[in-house]
Amino acid sequence: MPDGAPLDEMVDGAGGFRPHWRPLLGALADLGRGVLAERALLIDRFFADEGVTSLLAPQDGTPATSWRCDPMPLILPAAEFATLEAGLAQRATLLEAVLQDVYGPQRLLAEGALPPALIHANPAFLRPCRAPEGRRDGPLLHLYAADLVRAPDGDWRVVADRTASPTGLAHVLENRRALSRHMPEFLRSRELRQLGPFFDIWQDALQDLAPGAPGGNPGVALLTTGHASPLWFEQVILSRELSCALVEGGDLTVRDGVLYLKTLRGLQRVDVLLRRQDGRTIDPLELESSMAHGIAGLLDAARGGAVKIVNDPGTGCAEAPGLAAFLPRLAPRLLGEALRLKGARTLWLGEAEARAEAEADLDAWLVRRAVDGTIHSLRPSSLEPESRAALLARIAAAPQDFALSEVLTPSVAPCVGAEGLVPRPVMLRLFLVFDGRGWRALPGGLVRVLDEARPGPTVTKDVWIPAEEDAAIQGPRGSGFAPLPIRRTSGELPSRVADNFFWLGRYLERLESAARLLRAGASRLSRASPTPRELAELRSLFACLVRAELLDAETAKAGAHGLGARALTRALLRAMCEGGPVAAQLGRVSHLAELLRDRLTGEMQLALHQGLRQLAAQIRPVPQAREETLGLERLEEASNAILSFAATVAGLAAENMVRGGGRLFLDLGRRVERAQAIAAEIARALDQPGAAAQPARLEPGLRLALELRDSVITYRSRYLTALQAGPVLDLVLADEGNPRGLAFQLAAARDMLVELDGDAESPLGLAAGQLLKDARAMVRDVATAAAQAEVALGLPPRLRAMEGAVAALSNRIARRYFTLLPAAHSLGPAAPGGRLRGAA
Repeated sequence: MPDGAPLDEMVDGAGGFRPHWRPLLGALADLGRGVLAERALLIDRFFADEGVTSLLAPQDGTPATSWRCDPMPLILPAAEFATLEAGLAQRATLLEAVLQDVYGPQRLLAEGALPPALIHANPAFLRPCRAPEGRRDGPLLHLYAADLVRAPDGDWRVVADRTASPTGLAHVLENRRALSRHMPEFLRSRELRQLGPFFDIWQDALQDLAPGAPGGNPGVALLTTGHASPLWFEQVILSRELSCALVEGGDLTVRDGVLYLKTLRGLQRVDVLLRRQDGRTIDPLELESSMAHGIAGLLDAARGGAVKIVNDPGTGCAEAPGLAAFLPRLAPRLLGEALRLKGARTLWLGEAEARAEAEADLDAWLVRRAVDGTIHSLRPSSLEPESRAALLARIAAAPQDFALSEVLTPSVAPCVGAEGLVPRPVMLRLFLVFDGRGWRALPGGLVRVLDEARPGPTVTKDVWIPAEEDAAIQGPRGSGFAPLPIRRTSGELPSRVADNFFWLGRYLERLESAARLLRAGASRLSRASPTPRELAELRSLFACLVRAELLDAETAKAGAHGLGARALTRALLRAMCEGGPVAAQLGRVSHLAELLRDRLTGEMQLALHQGLRQLAAQIRPVPQAREETLGLERLEEASNAILSFAATVAGLAAENMVRGGGRLFLDLGRRVERAQAIAAEIARALDQPGAAAQPARLEPGLRLALELRDSVITYRSRYLTALQAGPVLDLVLADEGNPRGLAFQLAAARDMLVELDGDAESPLGLAAGQLLKDARAMVRDVATAAAQAEVALGLPPRLRAMEGAVAALSNRIARRYFTLLPAAHSLGPAAPGGRLRGAA
C-alpha cells in the first residue's frame, strides 16, 4: 500500500501557502468569488470555438476523449524544474545508450545485463532497424517525454518513459494560449519562462539532422496517419510551429533510395521525417504490410543515410514497463553514475528474487505487461476473486510477461470545482529535445488530473516555471542557409491536398446552390394561392430540386400538377433538417475543412468552423403539421444563413489566401461546380411544356433563371421591365462580367487551368475555352433569331450536353492532378458520354 497522505502542491504542512504560489493567489483574491467558475466556462467555449479536439490520446489504447483545461496552473519553482531537467536529461541519455546497444552490438544482452525476453518479445522491437555491424548513426531518440508523480516524501518519481512519439506538446500550447486569453490576471502576477524558444531549438535541431552539405535548405516533413488519427489536431499545430510539411504516407515515395514528397509539379526531396505514427507501420516492405499508411522502401532509404527518421522507428521498445527495473543497474555501467531522478520501483517477474518479493504481498503492487506499456495496469486487490485468480494463474504460467510497479500516492493540486478550489491528484508530463549537444527541456509541461471517479472529459493543467532575473536569454540561432531562390509557383503542394481543396470548393458551391433552390421553393410554397405563372415556375424549380437530390421525383411530379402541397412542404423541410441532404453537405464541408486545417489561415479556419457550428444549430427536426408555416420561415432563415456563410468564406479566400496553390484549386472547384449547376438549372428553366405554341409561357422560366443566378437587379438595371429570352440568356450564359453566369465560370476555369499547366495551349485550358465558345454560340443563336423564344426552347438538349461536358472536364482535371493517372483512351468506337457529377 502507498505510504503517507498525499502532498499538497499549494499548501505546506503548516497550513500556509508555499512561496511560489503567493503571487498567483493574490491575483485570485482580486478576482472575487465565482469568477473562476465563469472563466472555466469561457475556456471551455474557447476550445469549442477553436475546433480543438482531443490532443492527448490515452496510453492504454482506448479511443481519445474530449479534454478541458483547468484555470488553475501547476507552478514549479525554477530550481526544482532545473533539477527535474537535469535528471530527465540523464535518463534520456541512458535510454539512448540502451537503444544504441539493442539496435547495435547487443552487448547488454550477450553479457546478461538485460534479459532477451524484454527485447525480442517486445512488439515495438523492430529487427530491420538493427545495425549489427556497429553503432547506428546519429541519435535514435530525438524527442523524449516522461510522466512523473510527486510521492508523499516530496520527491518526483518517473512512472513512465515516452520514447516512441511523445504526445501532448500541442496540448501545452493550447492550454497556455487559453489561459493567456481568459486568465490574463494570472499571467500578470509573475513573469514566466516562455514556450516559444523550445520550438525554435527543436526546429533548428531537425534541420541539423538533415543529411548532405550544411547550408542547404533541408526538407522537413511531419508524417501523420491522417485526419482519422485522434491526434490530428496536435499534428496540425506541431507542423505549424516547426514550419514543416504535414504529410501522409500516400504523399511520399522512395525513388533510388531517396525519400520524396509527391507534388503537382514533381518530386521534392524530404531529408528529415518527424514520425507521428506507429513505427511498426511505416514501411510495408520490411514491417507490417497490412497497414495503408506506410512508405515502401523507407527503412532502406534511412539505412542509406538519405533521410533521417525521428524518433527512430524502433525507439518504442524503450517504453516497456519491465525495462524500468534495470535502469538503476544500467546507469553506472553505461553512464558511470547513478540515476539522479528516481523512478517508481519496478520488479520484472522473470527474475527469481522479484517473484519471491511479489509473492509476499502482491496486492501492494500494480501489475503490468512487461513489454507493452499501452495495456492498462491492474491492482490485484481491486479485482473480483475470479479475476484475481485468473491473473495469478497467468503470472504463474508466464512470469516473464509481467512487471510490477510500486503504488505511489500522487500529490494534489488545486482545481476549480463547483464550490471553489478542490485538491485533486495530478500527474506531470515534461518534454525534452536533443539539440545535437545535449537535452533541452520545455519550460512548461502538461498536467493530467487523476480523478477517475469523476466522469466527463479529461482535465488538464498548464505548468508554469517562473523566470529568474539572472537567467540567460535564449532565442533562435541565425540562419545558416544559402539565399533561397524566389518562387511564385502554384503547384508545390501534394496532389491529395489539391484534391481536397478542389472538392471543398465544389461542396461549398453545392451547399450554396441547395440553399438558393430551397429558399426559392419555400418562398413560393408559403403563398396561399399561387398564380399560373408561379405554378409554371414551381414546375421548373421542382425539376432543379430533383436534380440536386433535394426532392424525390414522385413528390415533384405530384406538385407539378398542383397536388400534394403539404407533402411538398414537408419534403423541403426534411431536406434542411437533421439527416437530410443539406446536413450531409455540411458534414462533407466540415470533413474537408478538417483535412485542410494545416493549409488554411487562422481567419479562414475560424470562419469555417464557427460558421458550420452555427449552421448545424439551425438544422432542426421536421416540424409537426401545425408548425409547417413556421417551418417554411425557418427554412428561409437557414437558407439565408447558408448564403451568408458561403459569401463570407468566398471573401476570406479572395482576401486571405495567396492566389495559387490551395486557393487556385478551391476556386477551380467552385467554378466547375457552378458551371455544371448553371447549365443544368437553365436547361430545366427553359423546358416549359406548351411554350412552343405559346411563347409567352417561357417567361416564368426566364424569371426563375434570373432568380437562381441572383441576377434580377442587374437585368432590371439594364433592360428595365422588359423580359426577353436573348437578354436574359446573355446575362446568365454569355456575360463574362457576371460572376453568377456560365461564361464567367468557364473563362475563370480556362485561365486557372492554363496557369496550372504553365502553357497557353494546355489541353484542359483549351477544353474549357471550347465550352465557353459553345455557351456564346447558344446565346448568339437566340439573340440573332427573329423568334427568340422558339430558339430558346431548343436549348435544353444543348445545355444538358454542356452539363455533361463540364462533368467530363472535372474528371479530366482529377486524372491530371489528383490521381496522377494518364489520360483515358478508348480502344473501340467512341461511346456516348454519360452524365457524371464528379468522383467525390
